[in-house]
Amino acid sequence: MTGAASTADARIAARTIVSSSLVKTAVHGADPNWGRVLAAAGRSGAALDPEKLELYIGDSHVVAAGTPLDFDKRNVVEHLKGEEVILTLNLNLGKASATAWGCDLSEEYVRINAEYTT
Repeated sequence: MTGAASTADARIAARTIVSSSLVKTAVHGADPNWGRVLAAAGRSGAALDPEKLELYIGDSHVVAAGTPLDFDKRNVVEHLKGEEVILTLNLNLGKASATAWGCDLSEEYVRINAEYTT
């Protein structure tokens, strides 16, 4: 997360993105659904202007000035299948940045957590 108006905004947006079940399932399924990333950022509460958003999935530029770009889907899918997936969202509102680490929502994770109750 880069270009946030404040460190607090950068942190909350980054955390919301990596904790989003829809983003996690897109990563697990190697689905280059950039809209899920932007939707998570939008509901995070961080200040943002949709017309300034810029998103990279790996090294592929997929959204610029809030507008989807033509991108090499195969390249993005291969990146999403990798051991480490990097999503870089630039809010273009300031200089604050944050990094958040997450995991995908794998079938095994769902199975394990569905097999017990507390």
